[in-house]
Amino acid sequence: MENLCKNYVIAIDGEAGTGKSTLAKSIAKKYKIVYMDTGAMYRCVTLEMLNKNILMSDNEKI
Repeated sequence: MENLCKNYVIAIDGEAGTGKSTLAKSIAKKYKIVYMDTGAMYRCVTLEMLNKNILMSDNEKI
């Protein structure tokens, strides 16, 4: 199973507060795969853009 998991990305979609992160962390731990909190990643990128006054329409700066 270990080699099989390295070839896949698992995405979990759903409403806020439904336990997506909890489930994802549990799956990652069980199968010893990387857990990436993309929600936190996007929030960090957005914060950096706000701090640097970068507009969403400015593709070059993004």
